[in-house]
Amino acid sequence: MKISVYAIGKKMPSWVEQGCKDYVKRLPDRWKFTVREFSQSQGDNAQLIMAREANLLLDAIPERSHVVVLDNRGASWSTKQLAAQLGGWQELGRDITFVIGGADGLHDSVLERANQQWCLSELTFPHPLVRVVLTEQLYRAQSLLSNHPYHRA
Repeated sequence: MKISVYAIGKKMPSWVEQGCKDYVKRLPDRWKFTVREFSQSQGDNAQLIMAREANLLLDAIPERSHVVVLDNRGASWSTKQLAAQLGGWQELGRDITFVIGGADGLHDSVLERANQQWCLSELTFPHPLVRVVLTEQLYRAQSLLSNHPYHRA
């Protein structure tokens, strides 16, 4: 199974690179975990920016991939619920693609392509931080599924 993160935005600060790298090295090798970055679009119109970014994302997402978008309108899961989701995703027999939008969010066309929408928090996070939180939460959920002591209830 391949787990990918497709994210709008390039040239992340070093703390993002280091934070993600730390958790990625802990993830199971069988996941073939990757991050693919896409350039943030420019312009004065948020809808146009989101549409341009949507085109980049939608053209890149593999057809059979199970798509989970990170969006504040999505479902909010506890760590145990995320672990259950992760267990279900692993049983699908499909690759998983997580999508992180740009500063203006995700265009409706990306939300329509999604199989699920996940809200990390009702707080607003800077997009670079979302990458670190997502990676850590995936590691935490996997550690819960494998009875590793990282997660403490």
